[in-house]
Amino acid sequence: MSDQMINLSTRPMLRLMADNWWVALLRGLFAILFGVLTFVWPGITLLSLIILFGAYTLVDGVVAIYGAIQGRGQASKSSLWWLLFVGITGIAAGIVTFFYPQVTGLVLVVFIGAWALVRGIFEIIGAIRLRKEIDHEWLLICAGVLSVIFGLVLLMKPGAGALALLWLIGGYAILFGLILVWLAFRLRRLKKS
Repeated sequence: MSDQMINLSTRPMLRLMADNWWVALLRGLFAILFGVLTFVWPGITLLSLIILFGAYTLVDGVVAIYGAIQGRGQASKSSLWWLLFVGITGIAAGIVTFFYPQVTGLVLVVFIGAWALVRGIFEIIGAIRLRKEIDHEWLLICAGVLSVIFGLVLLMKPGAGALALLWLIGGYAILFGLILVWLAFRLRRLKKS
């Protein structure tokens, strides 16, 4: 179905996402920024990575929760719970990271892997639940699958070298961010049509 043929008044979740397209854009841009910074600073220390990761997950969580709150009057609660959960886990990951920066590299890798895995699962569930209300839900599913794969790789290979880990984290963040930016611009175009 083309963007011009969609009636937003009959699809409340799609209307909500189109009205708040900038939420996906912000989340995508923050992910890209985080990913680029990991490549720009290849000699980044573990503590710097922890702080950078904490800042990214905190900002991403706040933006996701804001998007869920903005949409509470426009969509059913069952359509927004996944975004709220993604936001809460992001904020929790950021807070834990800031309160316990002395964690070892291995614990950080497992923590990041678990966060990505849980986040990805809930993004996939959210996209599947929204498939009747939105088109191109495959973009959200792709972001979720990417998160799950990233999380599984980190959990299965936690002893990977620091530079390889940084590149993996940076690459994941950039790909995830690009998918969200693409989704945001599709929603923006839909809103204008």
